[in-house]
Amino acid sequence: MIKQRSNARLLVFARAPCLGQVKTRLSVSIGDANALRLYRAMLGRLGMLLEGVDWDLWVTSNKSHEDFLSICNSRNIHDQKEGGLGQRMLHAISCSLAQESIEFVVLIGTDCPALNPAYVECAFEALQEGVEVVLGPAEDGGYVLVGMRQPVPEMFSNISWGSGAVLEETVQRLQQLGLSYRLLETLWDVDTVDDLPRLRELSPPLLWEPA
Repeated sequence: MIKQRSNARLLVFARAPCLGQVKTRLSVSIGDANALRLYRAMLGRLGMLLEGVDWDLWVTSNKSHEDFLSICNSRNIHDQKEGGLGQRMLHAISCSLAQESIEFVVLIGTDCPALNPAYVECAFEALQEGVEVVLGPAEDGGYVLVGMRQPVPEMFSNISWGSGAVLEETVQRLQQLGLSYRLLETLWDVDTVDDLPRLRELSPPLLWEPA
């Protein structure tokens, strides 16, 4: 279970559950309707994992969508800034760290159902120890989690977002800046049909079936 901390915030990035706008890589193989069904199932699972914790949901649009309101208090749902992924993450992190008493934040997305409370706790504990940046590597070369003690604009600029070089480029940037960092265990995203059988191996399993 994730501990409630008065000096930290957990942030979740999510897309509005709209047909044709979520899991677009996967929808090529399973169709838009099934991609939306899967996305909503992963969003609901994440809400269950975070139950009992006060956290912030940053969304691309439609803050009042029923799926969002079913897992998060309306006062904790915010609009993402317009722009690229790096700009949007930096904005959410900066806004959270600007709050009085908040010393560090952890940001995750909705595409990694393998992520669990213990994994998030490892990130918070590292930041509590004084590590400046924590990253949760993804098998595809990106990352599924980022934790920070202070905004670092350089970490989110001129990164090849969407490529397999995101983590490598980010680590290189941290080294250039002389910032301390820690890498957590590598996890997997749901991006292709090859990832779908792994949903049943989760604990608890994500029992999703296409229509």
